Amino acid sequence: MATRPNILWVVTTQWRAQATGYGGDANARTPWLDGLASGAVNFTQAVTPHPLGPQARAALLTGKLCPENGVSDYWDPLPVDARTVAHALGDRGYATAWFGKWHLAPRDRHAPFVGEVHAKTIVPPERRGGFEFWEGFEGGFLLNDPWLHGTRLAKPTHFKGYQADVLAERAAAWSREQGARSTEGGKPFFCVVSMEAPHPPYHAPAPHVAESKPADLQLRGNVPLGGPVEKQARDELAGYYAHLEATDRAIGKLLAEVDLAETIVMFTSVHGDMHGSHGLFRKAWPYDESIRVPLLIRGPSFAKASEGAAGGGRRGTNNQQPITDNSAVSLVDLPHMAVAWAEGREWHCRRDSTLISMPTATAIALQCPEAWRGFRSAQHKLVLRADGSPWLYFDLERDPLEMKNLAEDQARSGEIAELIRLM
Repeated sequence: MATRPNILWVVTTQWRAQATGYGGDANARTPWLDGLASGAVNFTQAVTPHPLGPQARAALLTGKLCPENGVSDYWDPLPVDARTVAHALGDRGYATAWFGKWHLAPRDRHAPFVGEVHAKTIVPPERRGGFEFWEGFEGGFLLNDPWLHGTRLAKPTHFKGYQADVLAERAAAWSREQGARSTEGGKPFFCVVSMEAPHPPYHAPAPHVAESKPADLQLRGNVPLGGPVEKQARDELAGYYAHLEATDRAIGKLLAEVDLAETIVMFTSVHGDMHGSHGLFRKAWPYDESIRVPLLIRGPSFAKASEGAAGGGRRGTNNQQPITDNSAVSLVDLPHMAVAWAEGREWHCRRDSTLISMPTATAIALQCPEAWRGFRSAQHKLVLRADGSPWLYFDLERDPLEMKNLAEDQARSGEIAELIRLM
């Protein structure tokens, strides 16, 4: 492993933690991620700090929670003067690049969410988060035939193919260029590949993947059965799992082009999706289907360092065996991890819980319509409404599906009050 490793972040959208083959989901066909997981650290309790796209991305890039990072509402752009992980790694001698969905520039709130208006919205250089090379799109949820613009593309350019495949191919080409330069004394690289899938529209074509029959899918135990919620969940999940498989394949193509001996690879998602759990859909909700995200990190030096991580669970005997870590890691920690790797330092999560919130109410169909804040640990989750009153309290060890809300249990009132005080 090089003294300063290359760092590759693969970030997806709406991929909930429960929906992976390596995590035990019988519906999920994710052979490439399963292979990555076999030699990676699997953070089994990882969360998004804010389960909605712009807020999650702002935290992911800045290492600061909302609204401290300048983003509070869904429509807030990342401030031009916001300092990001790209600035930090650029200062440490890294070549930095971004490929794919941005979702943090000023955008037309009256345009359709799905379509070319957001897909062709220009993100000007001063709003690209300090990345030296940038090629992507603001949004638009065009899972096929994306429009890209950026450093080498002055105007939005139409590319044919599955969006995740296009991004993987172009990021792989850029990384090969950097690899060739590094052999001549060039810089290590930090590259982010930001894919929209498996975000809706769930029935957009997924190349070379057949949707499962809705009736054959296994639902989580907290999805109400026998009515419209079950029907919608099964219908959406048929397309969702097809996009998981197609995106997994694109990630595999990218990883096949990366020198894994010289690169730390991180895979995650900005948030999950309820998919009918508790009768709800989409995100911004404080339940685990919305806030829990997959997080794998593979890299020889990182895996070795993680053997002593606080809160760690099952360990592997070498870097080719699964290593699980159940510490309270959040997406907001990832920039700090990356800086530590770039400096040759170990990074450990020293918290036993992590803050979660939606700093503003969300006026988008199906999403949680109110602001909230709280914390989550491997043992408990407490969520308060905007007025500070308890909304949800779960014993996650005894009730992992969050079926019994203890927030109004009088026997727990003192316990809840003390936790609120500590928050």
